[in-house]
Amino acid sequence: MSDWKPRLIASDMDGTLLRWDDTVSDATVAELERWRADGVPVVLATGRPPRWMYRIRDVLGSGTAVCCNGAVIMDLERFEIVHEELLQADVLRSVTDGLRRRQPDTWFAVEYGLEFRHEPIYKPRWDVDAPGVAEATLDELVAQPVAKLLARHEELPRDEFVALVEDVVAGRATVTHSSTDALAEISAAGVTKASGLARVAASHGLGPEDVVVFGDMPNDIAAFEWVRAAGGRAVAMAHAHPDLLAVATDVTGTNEDDGVASFLASL
Repeated sequence: MSDWKPRLIASDMDGTLLRWDDTVSDATVAELERWRADGVPVVLATGRPPRWMYRIRDVLGSGTAVCCNGAVIMDLERFEIVHEELLQADVLRSVTDGLRRRQPDTWFAVEYGLEFRHEPIYKPRWDVDAPGVAEATLDELVAQPVAKLLARHEELPRDEFVALVEDVVAGRATVTHSSTDALAEISAAGVTKASGLARVAASHGLGPEDVVVFGDMPNDIAAFEWVRAAGGRAVAMAHAHPDLLAVATDVTGTNEDDGVASFLASL
């Protein structure tokens, strides 16, 4: 692969493109601009919802973002949602009912459009008082299709809780996680960062063999496996979760060390 070059660059945000203070270094921005000037699209692939994309739009200016772990595709320049794969209300009701029966202290929130709704007892970690954030009953949360269902437990270990959620969901939806907390992220069946990136790549006439993906957490595994199987590059950050490192084709520096920019410059 010594002469391989990507025709599309895809990067996770938190722990990957962004430093721990939620900023992107000037060196990384310059490296991405160098590739974009050569006609290579830069795509963000993140668990973040659309409402968290304003600041990165100010940094990158344009491009495409695959949000909510593949459920939402955004045009950053216009700040518009151009495609959604939603978790339907009947599945929402069934999953939340099943989880509440198995673990009564499970609390829920949902992302849809630019809105975030959570049960009163659910404790959001960010944007508590931001526009679009509001409390709702569980019946209200499951009344309409959503991009992502969040299930949180304040006491169980993360891996134990995620395994419980996967057992209850039983293939009716996609379960992943990208947090150090006991927080499971649930999307419609078959929806992953890989499915979102495949749609974006196809819109440019490209396949997984043309793509380099950067990431650091288990919600990047599907995208890594998608490009790796076809001969693309799946690049894990040095501090990445062990499960992601196991499916990477390459490892780069940490997000604090501009690992994304360093790897791209090496190509």
